[in-house]
Amino acid sequence: MKQPIFLKPLFQERIWGGERLSNTYGYQIPSSQTGECWAISAHPHGQNVVASGYLGGKTLGELWNEQPELFGHFDSDRFPLLTKILDANDDLSVQVHPNDEYAGEFENGELGKTECWYIIDCDENAEMIYGHHAQSKEEFLQLIEEGNWNGLLHRVKIKPGDFFYVPSGTIHALCKGTLVLETQQSSDTTYRVYDYNRPGQDGQPRELHLNKAIEVTTVPHTAAKVEPAVAQISGGSITTFIEEDYFTVYKWDIKNSLSLTQEAHFTLASVISGEGEIISEDTEYSIKSGDHFIIPNQMQSFTIRGNVQLIASHPNSKGGRQRDMERTIRQVANV
Repeated sequence: MKQPIFLKPLFQERIWGGERLSNTYGYQIPSSQTGECWAISAHPHGQNVVASGYLGGKTLGELWNEQPELFGHFDSDRFPLLTKILDANDDLSVQVHPNDEYAGEFENGELGKTECWYIIDCDENAEMIYGHHAQSKEEFLQLIEEGNWNGLLHRVKIKPGDFFYVPSGTIHALCKGTLVLETQQSSDTTYRVYDYNRPGQDGQPRELHLNKAIEVTTVPHTAAKVEPAVAQISGGSITTFIEEDYFTVYKWDIKNSLSLTQEAHFTLASVISGEGEIISEDTEYSIKSGDHFIIPNQMQSFTIRGNVQLIASHPNSKGGRQRDMERTIRQVANV
């Protein structure tokens, strides 16, 4: 299998969603309140299907279970990552995610959820909620009980091209007017802390999960420091945003042509703008804005050509297992 595995996106309607996924990427979305494109997922709540080729029609979960060689026999009992594009046409709920240990015990063996965001686009003066001001659990509880959200929540201004790392236990929320690519653990566990007292689709206030949120929130908040490493090359640039326990995330900005070698078990890639080709063993595969694919383990070398920008990631191994902290992609040659 020395060719990219293209996947069909699937969509989730949300009360805060809009039409930007259609307007930006030409997706056929189900409604004007479409909040999420699940781009690369084998999670039971939404699995992508292979778009074409001899694997066409298979779910990503089936590939993971039936053909582990595609993923370099990565040591995990499930496909470890999930890539989304989020259209925050309105504010998302203020929320927090558990870590692996808490989710495994209280969420039927679900993974925890550490994630990160690349800001594809946003309105002028857009912002996000990232962290809180409480210095103790007692102060955290007091501010929640008082409904003093302005006093509790920390807001930051954002702009296109920004990158944020959101470890489990971090209070956070995307705000209105934001288009984001999210790389996360393969988990769908969210604890809502505050939802602006708005009704859900059934007309009733959406459920909050304050007890669990209070248990898993990191207090005091410490902002995760991100120091992107940019490698400027004649064919464009490669930016390494984060290398941590669960994943490494990059931006590939191709201006001409770049030949690359894969050093991880496998790589997830999403085209966020532009168009071009990915070439493997003299076979060209067209790529364009809104495409999502996996570079399997056997596809050790390839070339990307065109004027195209991608967000790429690969899983890392946490704990006692050997961690592959080498960069997935290293420059081999510029053409």
